[in-house]
Amino acid sequence: MADVDSKIEKTGEIEIAPIAEETAAPKAKRNWLRPLLMFGVPLIILSIVGWFWLNSGRTVSTDNAYVQQDKVSVAAEVTGRIATVAVRENQAVKAGDVLFTIDSDPYRMQVMQADAAIANAQVQYATLQSSYQGTSANIQAAQDQLSAAQQDYARQSELMKRGFTTRARLEQAQHGVEQARAAIARAQADAAEARSKLATGSAVPGENPAIAAARVQREQALWNLARTIIRAPTSGTVSQADRLQVGQMMMTGLPAVTIVGGRPAWIEANFKETDLNKMRVGQRAWVTFDAYPGLKLKCHVASVGALTGSENSVLPAQNANGNWVKVTQRVPVRIECDETSPRPMIAGLSASVTVDVQ
Repeated sequence: MADVDSKIEKTGEIEIAPIAEETAAPKAKRNWLRPLLMFGVPLIILSIVGWFWLNSGRTVSTDNAYVQQDKVSVAAEVTGRIATVAVRENQAVKAGDVLFTIDSDPYRMQVMQADAAIANAQVQYATLQSSYQGTSANIQAAQDQLSAAQQDYARQSELMKRGFTTRARLEQAQHGVEQARAAIARAQADAAEARSKLATGSAVPGENPAIAAARVQREQALWNLARTIIRAPTSGTVSQADRLQVGQMMMTGLPAVTIVGGRPAWIEANFKETDLNKMRVGQRAWVTFDAYPGLKLKCHVASVGALTGSENSVLPAQNANGNWVKVTQRVPVRIECDETSPRPMIAGLSASVTVDVQ
């Protein structure tokens, strides 16, 4: 029994010692976790709350934003049928490149008609010069006739005093003097009329008005002929080129094709009116695009619109009758990017804009 008791005592000492060590380890862990939970978790919560408090109101954002680009509608300045088409859809063009041409034959004939009108006016002017020179001779002839008539009248008067002529002859001589004076008046009037037709006027000094009008007609015809070739007014990408069909009749002022992208694209962001209090031109902004996930561009506020979206609409809302519901207005803000986008900036793409208003 003594041996068994001694074994039990030894065995008990061996088994009791590890149990005491295992019980001490959890107590040490619990003593370390308790202050961590008491002070660490509230500190983390306070840090998160403080971060949100410090950054609240620092930025304003909107997803009502779209990419915008310059769009130039090109129309024919003269009427005619399309003869050739030199571009296709989405083709890049430079300013001055030929887009399409209009049949030029009718306008070439207008130039020929203008040339004929100039020649006709020149002939008429030469005729007027000859007529004016002829009036000078008519005046001289009428003056000679008057001188002869006066001499005849004086001779008949002298003979009448001596009784060697009749009163009828004297009256006839007097009538001849009157006719000669009338002839001089007519010749002088014709000369004045011819002189007035040769006058140039102050608007086109030194050139006959008829010739000047014919020259203007020719310039107009040449201008129309040159406008049969329609060129790109700016550089960009051709859009809506399917409207151009050879043989189609083009009317003056009717948009035929559109050129997109003469300058870098910008973003038109429609912010709520309540977001504009701290917004200023030049503030930093960031833009993301629905079409390009992961793309984020650094931009800035370029300008703030002068009209709200509703005021800029075709039919602005009229709330003068008193029956209205107050709606938060949207104001267009122009956002320009400070870096070049690695992806195409297609006009109309949806975007999200965040502006740092502090």
